[in-house]
Amino acid sequence: MADVFASVPRKDQRAKGDCYLRGLMLDGRRKSIQPMAERLPDGNEQNLQQFVNQSTWDPVPVRRRIAQRMVPRIGPEAWAVDDVSFPKDGKMSVAVARQSCGALGKRANCQVAVSVHAVSDTASCPLQWRMFVPEEWADDAVRRQKTGIPQEVGHREKWRLALDILDELAGWGLVPPVVVADAGYGQNADFRDGLSERGIGYVVAVRSDVTVHPHDVRPTAPAWSGNGRRPQPRYRDKPSSVAALAQEHGRQAFTEVTWREGSRGPMHSRFLALRCGGRGEGPPSGPSRRHCRARHWDGVLPEVTLLVEWPQDAEAPTDYWLSNLPADTPITELVRLSKIRWRIEHDYRELKHGLGLDHFEGRSWNGWHHHVTLVTAHAFLTERLSPKPIQRTHPLPDPRRHPGPAELLDRHLHHLPPPAAQNIHHQPEPKSQSNLTEPYY
Repeated sequence: MADVFASVPRKDQRAKGDCYLRGLMLDGRRKSIQPMAERLPDGNEQNLQQFVNQSTWDPVPVRRRIAQRMVPRIGPEAWAVDDVSFPKDGKMSVAVARQSCGALGKRANCQVAVSVHAVSDTASCPLQWRMFVPEEWADDAVRRQKTGIPQEVGHREKWRLALDILDELAGWGLVPPVVVADAGYGQNADFRDGLSERGIGYVVAVRSDVTVHPHDVRPTAPAWSGNGRRPQPRYRDKPSSVAALAQEHGRQAFTEVTWREGSRGPMHSRFLALRCGGRGEGPPSGPSRRHCRARHWDGVLPEVTLLVEWPQDAEAPTDYWLSNLPADTPITELVRLSKIRWRIEHDYRELKHGLGLDHFEGRSWNGWHHHVTLVTAHAFLTERLSPKPIQRTHPLPDPRRHPGPAELLDRHLHHLPPPAAQNIHHQPEPKSQSNLTEPYY
């Protein structure tokens, strides 16, 4: 804890953080400040309220340190993008509005936060959070001032917040092996484009009505008459939905795949992987392509893999995913990545019911971010004490590269000397990597 909270400037603030975390660890159905203060021998409700709601300590360096320690600890096989909702009463809690509430399964008065988690089959941890600010809050000066929303923070779509988080984590020196997401994000072509532009592989769920072109269909252009602009190559046939494309191949094209061992035995179902999209000349990806799409140009789609699940006892395919991973990626790997999001449901269940993620009763912007950071720190402490053997599949950052801002801050906080100069062209490889799988103590 001393390392994770080293960026908190004052000793008394760090002591209150210690007290708050012990409150989260203690038994008790409610993890809001008042009942926690009553259970703690050194609990002081007023001090804890001030520490969480009014104190000016910055939660971002704390989250950064947790992320930097947890990513190598977990050895994530993917990063999962998701959002979580917090039902609320009234309209004065920060960013509360009537909107889709996953916790209740309907539209309701709630707050929504976007999060990115490092996940493997055996462990996971939130890396960063963003609160979603609804449009009605963008110009509501009264509520913004009362809840302390910074002036530079406005309404931003959830998929953009997810990309912002990935950019921030990249600035911390953390890059995802692959991104997974549900259809709320995967359905959005701009979100998929944003991942591709950043060189990030993805396996994202989509709905059955998403349209694609068969792999062997090529865009064509009619002969140029010599007048006006040359016709652009494009698809002349209408695309088909992923559901229709899967039905065309029939049940016999699907194969049995087992992706992991569940509590009741091996988890398996029937899957089909298809290459789809298009080939040939077309506009560049990114903003130019989005501009063309906004002008109703039926252009060349990027080549992707469509993964379809059709369980043995189902009358039709049930689930669909799109992936930009290489064409030779084994179907077993695609299936395993598409199903790894189960860890996020485990995360949210533990964070809410065990750690009080949704028990925060304050209304302020700072208070919510402080509480979420402290709950994330508790998740870190819980995970690092897990007896499960966790193998790191990705190496630690190369010490020969130039230090990033996070490393420079760590050296400043811990009064560490700069590393000795090394010849990066002749640096010998370490003789042993055994320390990469040891937990932090």
